[in-house]
Formats: sequence, structure tokens, C-alpha cells
Amino acid sequence: MKLPVLTPKMAGVVERMQRAGHPPLNAVTPQQAKAAYEKGAGVLEVPKPELARVEDFSITARDGHALPTRLYAPSQERLPVLLYFHGGGFTVGSIATHDTLCRVLSLKAGCAVVSVDYRLAPEHKFPTAADDAWDAFASIAGQGADNALRIDASRLAVGGDSAGGTLAAMCAISARDAGIRLALQLLFYPGTTAHQDTPSHRTLAAAPILTEALISYFFGQYVRAAADRDDWRFAPLNADDVEGVARAWIGLAEVDPLVDEGIAYADKLRAAGVPVDLEIYRGVTHEFIKMGRAIPEALQAHADAANALRQAFHHEH
Repeated sequence: MKLPVLTPKMAGVVERMQRAGHPPLNAVTPQQAKAAYEKGAGVLEVPKPELARVEDFSITARDGHALPTRLYAPSQERLPVLLYFHGGGFTVGSIATHDTLCRVLSLKAGCAVVSVDYRLAPEHKFPTAADDAWDAFASIAGQGADNALRIDASRLAVGGDSAGGTLAAMCAISARDAGIRLALQLLFYPGTTAHQDTPSHRTLAAAPILTEALISYFFGQYVRAAADRDDWRFAPLNADDVEGVARAWIGLAEVDPLVDEGIAYADKLRAAGVPVDLEIYRGVTHEFIKMGRAIPEALQAHADAANALRQAFHHEH
């Protein structure tokens, strides 16, 4: 199989990262990986948009743990809301690492965004992240249209990138089961498969940014035993039935081991009659949506995702 070619700008980013000579995250301890990811998170981001409202609060998980949560809104009015879960292989990442992305989505889509610090591995194994994500979802959905957060949770979307996309897809399935109306699931290169065995995992095992070694490292921190990987909350492709889940916008990177499972999930949804808008951004890698200063495709993906949110919320109204 012929490997996809990086765009010149993407190749330039990869080359600069290689020249910087930082060890790959899978070569250091999880704590060091978390710190390195935090430090590098903003380097290629667009300038941080100022918003009318940025407020920190917390959501109580089922075991009483307070999940740090941040609300973004471009105005003081009551707005529809996107609940967002950051990526990072269930091991790294935070509200802070995805702060700019959430601000951009809030501003461009004209909606509130609620970002959640679900608990991470290795301290918290599967299914803690999944449970935290659902607890946050149920809490926000339960707010309805009249609440102190000034969000209209009757117009609700859920989204995330990478591992956060897994959590968002899982919430969409659980929302259907719970009878909660959901306007959209917004998935940036979500993880959906149990065993990383698609053709793109093989051909792009050494792809820049996200290698097979790094995926295995992250999931090695998160899963307790092999059986966890087959659980649909880890691998939404394993869900028995996705009929009746919310419409989806799925944005994938062409040069990403996760590209095939993203396409497979789009196919699974479509086969069940779910409307899906699938965009594959050519010549870019995993993480590209956080590189808007260097990668024009990131700006396009921000615009496409925001447009999908606007349409979905308008459709719900």
C-alpha cells in the first residue's frame, strides 16, 4: 500500500518536532508524559480567543469525586451547549491542554462549551474515564433549559478528540439508551476499535505524532485486562446496536493510525440509519486540530466542526 504523503506544512512541523529532540511520551513515565504534553500543548495553537464567559466549576461523579469542569461562552445569553472531552489516550491531557480548542469551538459555533477533567490512567483504570464522562453528561443533560450555568441543555451536543472522541461516542450511545435528546456527536479522530488491528494501524505504525508504540503505551496504562478492550465503552465499534443514536460529524486525519477505525465507525452508524458527515483531512496527522498556527487544515476542521454544531443546534430548535 502506498503511504499517504504529508502536506509540506505538516512535514515542516514534524521535522521541527524531531529536531527539538524530546523523547517520545512512551519513553518516559506517565507523570513525565503528562507534564511534557501540558508543556507542549499550546505551542502550535492559534491565538487564544477572549470570550465573554470562562467559568470553572465542578461536577460530582458517582463516587463523590469532584470533576473539575470549565464552561466557555461567547455571550451572556443562554446558549446551546457542547460537552467536550479532551484527547490524550486516557493518560495525558486536561482542560488546560484543550483550552484554546474549546474557546475556538465556542466562538465559531456560537455555543457554550463545557470541558471536563475526567480522571486519567494509570491512577484510574478503565472504566473510570467512561464513568466520569457519563456522569458529566448526565449532569449537564439534567440541567434542562433553566439553570444557573445559563446553558440550554435541551440543545446538547457531545464531542471530543481521540480518546475523548471514544468517550463522546460512548455517551451518544448511552444517551439514546437513557432517552436523552442529543443534537450531535462531534468526533475528531476517535478511537473506536478494540485491538488496533486495522490496515492503517499496520501501515502507519510509525506515523509521526501518534505511533503504534505510543497507542500501546497509553492503553497499557488504562486497561486492567485484555477483556476491557472488547468492552464497547472502550471500543464503540463493539456496541451491539447504534440505531437511533445522535447524528454524527466525524473529522479524521489521513496520516493517522486511527483513520480506518474512524471510517469504520462512520460506516457502522450509516448502516444503522444515522446521518453522518465524514471529513478526511488529507496529508495531516493525529493532533492536527491543535496546530492551527501552522496547519491550515486545522482551521478548516475548526470551521467545519463549528458549522456542524450550528446546523445541529438550529435543527434542534
